[in-house]
Amino acid sequence: MINNTIHEKYMQRCIDLAKLGLGNTAPNPMVGSVIVYNGKIIGEGYHRKFGEPHAEVNAIQSVQNKSLLKKSSIYVNLEPCSHFGKTPPCANLIADIGIPNIIIGSKDTASHVSGKGIELLKNSGCNVITGVLEKESRKLNERFFTFHEKKRPYIILKWAQTKDGFIDIKRNENSPKEPTWITNEYAKTLVHKWRSEEQSILIGTNTALADNPNLTNRLWTGKNPIRIVFDREFKLPKDLNIFNSEAETVLIVDNACKKIKAKGLGSNIGIEFVNYKDDFYTQLFDILLKKDIQSIIIEGGGKVLTSFIRNNLWDEARIFQGAKIFGAGIKAPEIIEKEAIKSSFGNGKLSFVKKNV
Repeated sequence: MINNTIHEKYMQRCIDLAKLGLGNTAPNPMVGSVIVYNGKIIGEGYHRKFGEPHAEVNAIQSVQNKSLLKKSSIYVNLEPCSHFGKTPPCANLIADIGIPNIIIGSKDTASHVSGKGIELLKNSGCNVITGVLEKESRKLNERFFTFHEKKRPYIILKWAQTKDGFIDIKRNENSPKEPTWITNEYAKTLVHKWRSEEQSILIGTNTALADNPNLTNRLWTGKNPIRIVFDREFKLPKDLNIFNSEAETVLIVDNACKKIKAKGLGSNIGIEFVNYKDDFYTQLFDILLKKDIQSIIIEGGGKVLTSFIRNNLWDEARIFQGAKIFGAGIKAPEIIEKEAIKSSFGNGKLSFVKKNV
């Protein structure tokens, strides 16, 4: 077999290919695959969309001279699946074709795979190498791994704050029912791009009432995220934008409201009842797990954002700082983390904060 530096070269290509599926593969992971013969790539592919062929299948199909497969090496950033889902298992396909060498980035820790694909390949006589660019491979699919290992979605906090640290003005009953813009149109477009990359987005009752947001990615291509809305007292007016037909909405309502009849809700609106006073987040995550929701953007107000921070339930934060000064209003949440990547964004700043694990 070739040396590890060459393995890393081809594995990096797998990772780069896999990224092309961002926003389209969930709840499946992002996977890329490369097939090499005599130091030359003869086939490659990636998982394009959930329900469609996996990366290994696309790579194998792209090889023009199929007779070379029995003398080639196949690279894949995640352990080939060994179960029947929307598509047949890739590990079986590789073994049946007789590709002798399989190089894998990271093990699939989902309970229905978790080493079974590697075991099948080894038992079939294949030479299997694992752990090539493992850290990079896991980072690529951090949503997938968080979901299966921590039993909750990958949580992204997002907010915009003024130069003096406020996320909103003080509102009264005469305040307009729309967001108080702190940043610019470029930031808005970027946020919509982010929404297209994640499965869901969450706000609280106060944000729904004060801003009347759509929570869609209408300024970017791709599927709209599922809108998760805290509506504890089941009181949100049904003419709000979150109830339009542009995306699916799930209301999280208190058990005490079960006897209230839901009127005028469309088929795209779901209702989940929980006990807000009893281990609320465990109940919330159980709902999201059952719906196979692996990532969520928290775009709520200060109360909701601070609640996730205080309960240590977040993985990264994306914070815009605009040039505006409010002087008073609703204070921005605070995250005390040592490491943050900061960049300029027009006349403002954008910080990416990864949680210290």
